[in-house]
Amino acid sequence: MDWKEVLRRRLATPNTGPNKKKSEQELKDEEMDLFTKYYSEWKGGRKNTNEFYKTIPRFYYRLPAEDEVLLQKLREESRAVFLQRKSRELLDNEELQNLWFLLDKHQTPPMIGEEAMINYENFLKVGEKAGAKCKQFFTAKVFAKLLHTDSYGRISIMQFFNYVMRKVWLHQTRIGLSLYDVAGQGYLRESDLENYILELIPTLPQLDGLEKSFYSFYVCTAVRKFFFFLDPLRTGKIKIQDILACSFLDDLLELRDEELSKESQETNWFSAPSALRVYGQYLNLDKDHNGMLSKEELSRYGTATMTNVFLDRVFQECLTYDGEMAIQELMKIHGQDPVSFQDVK
Repeated sequence: MDWKEVLRRRLATPNTGPNKKKSEQELKDEEMDLFTKYYSEWKGGRKNTNEFYKTIPRFYYRLPAEDEVLLQKLREESRAVFLQRKSRELLDNEELQNLWFLLDKHQTPPMIGEEAMINYENFLKVGEKAGAKCKQFFTAKVFAKLLHTDSYGRISIMQFFNYVMRKVWLHQTRIGLSLYDVAGQGYLRESDLENYILELIPTLPQLDGLEKSFYSFYVCTAVRKFFFFLDPLRTGKIKIQDILACSFLDDLLELRDEELSKESQETNWFSAPSALRVYGQYLNLDKDHNGMLSKEELSRYGTATMTNVFLDRVFQECLTYDGEMAIQELMKIHGQDPVSFQDVK
């Protein structure tokens, strides 16, 4: 019998005996007890008969609290192992060189000028011989992306190899940035990005001439470039995906080129000449050489066109010490352009 019918009959039964009359509250309590009983039986039976509920994967994992030290250590270790595994899946220099030899061996004539080409049949042959790590690159989708106007239906070997190199570089960089993602949520806080750039400096030959005492100022100006453009809502964090998608990281890593021209350095925000130029502008304003700038000293910036209202607003928004602002704090404001304050709101 249906539980609703049982409940209806039970409630409809008159209380004819002596002392059997129940109060309205007792009837409500009895009704709720019966409802809870039959609902629990119905729900339990449904759960036991439907195996679908056992196959739903878990999609939410609570982050460990600050006092759960063991869980935090376990999470950090598991992330490190995961990133190491992802790193091993990438092509190394030897494997890239082997890929180039295979592509060159299977080029499809005729050549267009000096550019070697390859058709789809040979493209698949190279994919079979290149190994498991290269399998993701040898698909019809990738081939179609690189196919343009060749009358023989071929793609450029150089373009394809550059595509593979770019993909490998992006994955390497993502793994490198993820190592500094303390929260493990796919974004970097300001302190995380500062640590990344600080440890990156020794690997950039174009920054070899920087004094170690200047590192903090350099990191400050570099980080503000990222946060001004990639964190417009001032949340204090940037998605790693956004860092990879913008061109700033390319400009920063361009400093690995030992033969980078002076013209390129002058136009690169992250170069040593650019950072020193910004720092020098403020240092020249510091007449008393205390590492701080007063409103009067800052008013002489550029062509001395900043109004008192503007200066008051700058000093209201930024940290000051006895009415003066540290040069490093000003360089944080000065994160967009070395010749303007247009990013200050």
